[in-house]
Amino acid sequence: MPKKYHIPVRQVPPRFKAVGKGTVLDWGEGCLRCTRCVKETCPYEAFRNRTFDDRSLTDTIDSLCKNCFRCVQGCPRELITKAMNPEYNLLGDSYWTKEIITTTWYQAETGRIPVSGAGYGGPFKGPGFDSIWTDMSEIVRPTRDGIHGREYISTTVDLGRKPLFLAFNAAGELTMPVFPLVEIPLPVLLTEPDIGVNKSKVRLIMAQAAQILETFAIIPREGLTSALLPLAQHLMPQYSPGSLNLDDPVLGSVRIIELWDHANITADIDRLKGRWPNLLVSIALPATGQATERCEALAGAGAEILHLKADNHAQGFAEARDKHLKDLIREVHLRLVKAVLRDAVTLVASGGIAMAEHVAKAILCGVDCVAVDLPILLALECRLCSHCQEGDDCPVDLGGIHERRGSQRLVNLMGAWNNQLLEVLGAMGLREVRRLRGEVGRAMFAEDLEREIFAPLFKAPPGSETLERDPN
Repeated sequence: MPKKYHIPVRQVPPRFKAVGKGTVLDWGEGCLRCTRCVKETCPYEAFRNRTFDDRSLTDTIDSLCKNCFRCVQGCPRELITKAMNPEYNLLGDSYWTKEIITTTWYQAETGRIPVSGAGYGGPFKGPGFDSIWTDMSEIVRPTRDGIHGREYISTTVDLGRKPLFLAFNAAGELTMPVFPLVEIPLPVLLTEPDIGVNKSKVRLIMAQAAQILETFAIIPREGLTSALLPLAQHLMPQYSPGSLNLDDPVLGSVRIIELWDHANITADIDRLKGRWPNLLVSIALPATGQATERCEALAGAGAEILHLKADNHAQGFAEARDKHLKDLIREVHLRLVKAVLRDAVTLVASGGIAMAEHVAKAILCGVDCVAVDLPILLALECRLCSHCQEGDDCPVDLGGIHERRGSQRLVNLMGAWNNQLLEVLGAMGLREVRRLRGEVGRAMFAEDLEREIFAPLFKAPPGSETLERDPN
């Protein structure tokens, strides 16, 4: 049995009080001075531990309150009420919702899977990844001692190219070249967000977290400073078109790099492999309308890793801007399957991977692993307030966070995501994440159900006539 993958989570309290969903309105006028005030019976001791945060100028009870409403219902004069916190309503947008942001904060602080305690009360389908329902049939008969017991579930994936066949000579010796491969124990890469401030601090946090998680941090080559070089084994330098220099000393220290796609990229890779044959090369390309054909061409030309990049809302670019990342992944995956190239190349996707369930659903659609970006900032208490994009000061002072604190919060987030991935795999009866790739038979897509099942039910029978209603 392989060694079990363990992510060392550890409680890391936030530097700034989290924005609470509700705010407590506590009126003193008319108080009966009860022998024991209902505030003293708060099971979470929110009233006892409340303070005033002089940095955000807020009462911290908003973040301590768990919305059990015991104080509201118990006060005989109804002097305590709850209301929506106006600051909470300003968080996020239609995609990066308030719930996603606050849930990410909780996971980064504790490393635990968030549990609502009252079941799911939201809609059963939505756009994008929310239109996928996964098969959880095996959850009715879970394993003997749970997903963390003796029945090991592997989340390891391979990065690199694999041969479609093997050839041996008469002596039984392999007569074909062996491609370099790198294993990562979690199907998640870390990639630099395109927003945020103090990127040098964020890069250092990403690199340290990648080392602990045994994965890679994708960082632009120009952002690699001397402080990052000791972590080179877990860095994936990203080169823009025309910036690759074969004499770059970094190439001798790293195991994998990423090149942005351009017209002569195969020539660059050939020159690179001639100098560094064991260096893995990932090709990043935007998720445009031509991405599917381009991926097939690159895979046929010998590409090792293809990185399909969508925008922050998991939408494509240019003519594919109305397509969701899940649909773009399926198109590329099926195109490579049809060309008998899918098993030869590693497919990575990024952009809009906001929750742990998105990791499992993206893999189910056809990728081998994902790369996360904005959740990195959320783990560092970012509010996604866009102040940095407008040139204003960061309200949570991203540059002031200590790198060890930041990397531990990022490790905590990935620890919570890893446990959720294990839960999904266990509920599906799968013992390794590799088997989940492209397994659309283990999921239902809402748009397919509506088109294939529900639409015919409401379709008028052939030959029927529509009767016009008499206005009189």
